[in-house]
Amino acid sequence: MTDALQHRIEGMRDDLITLTQDLIRIPTLNPPGENYVAICDLLKQRLSAKGFETTLIRAEGAPGDCEKYPRWNIVARYEGTKPGPCVHFNGHTDVVEVGAGWTYDPFAATLDGDRIYGRGACDMKGGLAAAIIAAEAFIQEHPDFAGAIEISGTADEESGGYGGVAHLAQEGWFDPARVQHVIIPEPLGKDRICLGHRGGWWAEIETKGEIAHGSMPFLGDCAIRHMGAVLEQFETTLYPAMAARRTEMPVIPDGARASTMNINAIHGGQPEEPEDSTALPAHCVPDSCRITIDRRFLAEEPIDQVEGEIRDILDGLKANRPKFDYELRELNRVLPSMTDEDAPVVSTVKAAIAETLGQDPSFVASPGSYDQKHIDRIGKLKNCIAYGPGVLELAHKPDEWIGVTDMIDSAKVMGRTLEKLLLS
Repeated sequence: MTDALQHRIEGMRDDLITLTQDLIRIPTLNPPGENYVAICDLLKQRLSAKGFETTLIRAEGAPGDCEKYPRWNIVARYEGTKPGPCVHFNGHTDVVEVGAGWTYDPFAATLDGDRIYGRGACDMKGGLAAAIIAAEAFIQEHPDFAGAIEISGTADEESGGYGGVAHLAQEGWFDPARVQHVIIPEPLGKDRICLGHRGGWWAEIETKGEIAHGSMPFLGDCAIRHMGAVLEQFETTLYPAMAARRTEMPVIPDGARASTMNINAIHGGQPEEPEDSTALPAHCVPDSCRITIDRRFLAEEPIDQVEGEIRDILDGLKANRPKFDYELRELNRVLPSMTDEDAPVVSTVKAAIAETLGQDPSFVASPGSYDQKHIDRIGKLKNCIAYGPGVLELAHKPDEWIGVTDMIDSAKVMGRTLEKLLLS
């Protein structure tokens, strides 16, 4: 990195802190998808003032998009003085629910020492802020660069990205003819390059029963007991089989190098009463029970196998358990994605990390999917990685935080990357 650009980024530390805090203080909770237009307006005001041409794009018709919760995205582009490649930094603006256990106000963006606390601090508003600072500093230091720089703030990554990057990719914003390099500053660590992610298969399983009076359950058929048999089969057969599988992908943390499945939700019988209700439950045998499963699979596992082993368990129960009946509904599927280690953006960021931090980076893959899947599958752009500040294990946790020094160091790496790609 040129000393001048390094010093310029260091001098923008206070600006970086303020920008990160401003982003965190807009509670872009997803679901349901709140305040997307507000955060796009904040980014528009800032980037337009810096000379970027900004475009707001609503993902009309995407899952979740409605008049109350429109799915707004922003793409900002700064053209260099001569032809060259386009480097695109993509950051999602949505955050997950707060959850319990916080000791800091999740939307106060409290600065405590070197850390900024808040929901979305590391995942991934701190990374987006670092990318913006890197781009602005580079443009100030090298106004005659070749090519273009783009920055996008996109919706709904936490729920699949269909109202964000998927929509932009479908509209051609990630066409390789207009964008050549993509960096997604997800919180994988300032000294690591994330090449891709595992696959995901989400489904709902419903077991069927027959309603009857709770004092005479033998006259009905309890759907929850049937679901208990499903869960028992998962525990005794599926989970051990998944734990025995290992991937060659460099997935972190180590536990995610095996296949995994999370049971996201279970619902059976009567709906829960409101908290202020004092009513007693009616005496009924439940005729339906549903679970939602989140199955993360490896590059070595065919998607047909992933679905098939679930269906085999259910069909086995239907054949052997009296009155057992079920429905299996797929909710979504995402195939694994991996960028080659010798791809241009990978080798460039690798060199930038070595020169900036004085160490060779490690290559990793994410346990969960992120928006690379849409840039890869829909946009047909393979030259994409995740690189950004933050501790991955803090994502979605109480007292989530981002380190200011880590953001500065990552911004320096991003700035050095821009120098390598856009200075002729």
